[in-house]
Amino acid sequence: MKIKNINLGKIEVPLIKPFKTSLRTVDSIISTIIRIETDTGEIGWGEAQPTGPITGESHESVRGAIKNYILPGILEKSIENLEDIFSALNSSCIGNTSAKAAVDMAVYDLFGKRFNIPLYKLFGGYSNEILTNLTISLNPPDEMAKDSTEAVSRGFKILKVKVGGDPKLDIKRIMAIREAVGEKIVIRVDANQGWNAREAIEIMHELEKANLDIELVEQPVNAKDFSGLKRVTQNIKTPVLADESVFSPADALKLIQMEAADYLNIKLMKTGGLNQGLKICSIAESTNTECFMGCMLETKLAVTAAAHLACGKKVITRCDLDSPSLCSEDPILGGVQIKDASLILSDKPGLGIDDLPTVEWDSPKIP
Repeated sequence: MKIKNINLGKIEVPLIKPFKTSLRTVDSIISTIIRIETDTGEIGWGEAQPTGPITGESHESVRGAIKNYILPGILEKSIENLEDIFSALNSSCIGNTSAKAAVDMAVYDLFGKRFNIPLYKLFGGYSNEILTNLTISLNPPDEMAKDSTEAVSRGFKILKVKVGGDPKLDIKRIMAIREAVGEKIVIRVDANQGWNAREAIEIMHELEKANLDIELVEQPVNAKDFSGLKRVTQNIKTPVLADESVFSPADALKLIQMEAADYLNIKLMKTGGLNQGLKICSIAESTNTECFMGCMLETKLAVTAAAHLACGKKVITRCDLDSPSLCSEDPILGGVQIKDASLILSDKPGLGIDDLPTVEWDSPKIP
């Protein structure tokens, strides 16, 4: 089975309500979709979700990277030789992690189909089901409290609360949510780089004094501020999750060596795909560091790929794979089954994706 071509297209999926963080506001998911075609007629599916404020990419840059740098290096390569393909993919260009992630998951999809195995079993087979939190967007405290109670009514027992930008208001937001949902609901706090180290320590001390039982705080400081992240980690009781600071296995190793965070958040659009995500898992396993599986605002296609990695590896203990649950519709046929907070994988080979009938292809796709 050899790679013959890559088709590029676009898909747009509206959200139930605007998604707001300290970095951006989004009304719909717009992703670049790829189809890798092979000489045997088998298709591999992939998705790139370029997030400018985090990865620095756009849909135009994703297309340019795939057409000009990635595709020429992997054409005619055998799907059976993953090492050859990923060596070419990862050295094709600097950065462009979302573009690489799309190709990476499509290659793994084909590899699973070639050997008739679902990817979660290929990655270790730890489980076929995981629980996700639901994200509560950044809004006034009363609106966030209302959104939180609605999420609980939908069956979600874990909430990830977006904060950042106004420390005093952030404290009010979290207090309002805890009062609204009660003591049994797990609350995670995500600042999306919205604080500096001093602010983060002060805010978390206030939340700890109030006994709000916050499970973890995610990326409280700027992604490049590893020393600030370490300062926060060492001065609060609440565990710290590194997110935007973790793009590569090298980042993961440095954070662990510095003792700058308690957990590492793996996102395929940051790492460049499953291959690099697996390497982060290996580093984390060797140091007994727990991992978190996250996502950008992705469709069920990319979330399915992330769910396969999360289910395959025991070291991934928590998940934030809720973006399909934030959508008002699901245009993806096949893939992970979503039932309230549960994500359940089938034993279909590869990703288990059947089709994406609503994709607008750049040019007519080959049947």
